[in-house]
Amino acid sequence: MKDVYIMGIESSCDETSVAIVKNGRDVLSNIINSQINIHEKFGGVVPEIASRCHVEVINGIMKEALKEANLEVNQIDGIAVTYGPGLVGALLVGVSYAKALSFATGIPLIPTNHIAGHISANYITHKDLEPPFLCLIVSGGHTHLVNVKSYTKFEILGKTRDDAIGEAFDKVARVVGLGYPGGPKVDKLAKEGKPNIELPLAKIDNLDFSFSGIKTAVINLNHKNPNMNKADLCASFQKAVTEMLLRNVIKSIDTYKVDKISLAGGVSSNSYIRAEFDKFGKERNIKILYPELKLCTDNAAMIAAQGYYNFIEGIRGDLNLNAIPNLKLN
Repeated sequence: MKDVYIMGIESSCDETSVAIVKNGRDVLSNIINSQINIHEKFGGVVPEIASRCHVEVINGIMKEALKEANLEVNQIDGIAVTYGPGLVGALLVGVSYAKALSFATGIPLIPTNHIAGHISANYITHKDLEPPFLCLIVSGGHTHLVNVKSYTKFEILGKTRDDAIGEAFDKVARVVGLGYPGGPKVDKLAKEGKPNIELPLAKIDNLDFSFSGIKTAVINLNHKNPNMNKADLCASFQKAVTEMLLRNVIKSIDTYKVDKISLAGGVSSNSYIRAEFDKFGKERNIKILYPELKLCTDNAAMIAAQGYYNFIEGIRGDLNLNAIPNLKLN
């Protein structure tokens, strides 16, 4: 059977990335240009600056990805591009570039959902993983519990009703003076503290999530007592949000009778969350899977991996493809 080479293009937020993946699992290159240093001084991503940075570097990154993969552009079978969800200006850079490259070369264009890409990061790390399974997507923009029915069919079992978990991490980090990006900094400081502060957990009957209340509680506690132990506050916040995640995962396991759960997205790299999920997996004899750390945050390899399965299913785009910032998974 002929090998299939997919180029992935990712520009949904503040990483410009181009990757080449063979047969949906083998990464030949995954070039990522991060803008963290640029946005750090603003305390968060500035959309206009992100878009401009994508424009400046995307062509050079594409050439670097081909060079590292030791391929010519005419050896690529499909161009998978993130067309949503994300920041509209940032998305438009990747979509426009992918459409131009497809038009110039005749290589098929493959529209790819960013959230589905996060799920597919697990296929790269776990070569034997196949649907069906449940996936918990925890990132700066999303908190989804998904029934992965096939490589291209998904059922959302629950999602956040307000803040995404990564957004809550960033806001907590800002409040306690850690700066941006918040997730890694909260994780690091929490290791020095104890989870000895009781925080409210949202009570929701179904499998949805809510992080707004706990975020507000942390902000109020910090304002009332600015001298309180920040490490303890971060440790307590991490413990509380992890309990929320596990609560819904336990409900879903009891309902769907699954034996494996995958995590995906930037927050899945959090050391406390991983440790608690590993402990839960051993207690319940459930296999817990994560992408390797470099595939948790936004990258084009995960887009190329999902693009491969879209390509096999015959999913194609044309020059009318547009960015959809609020694109749904199903």
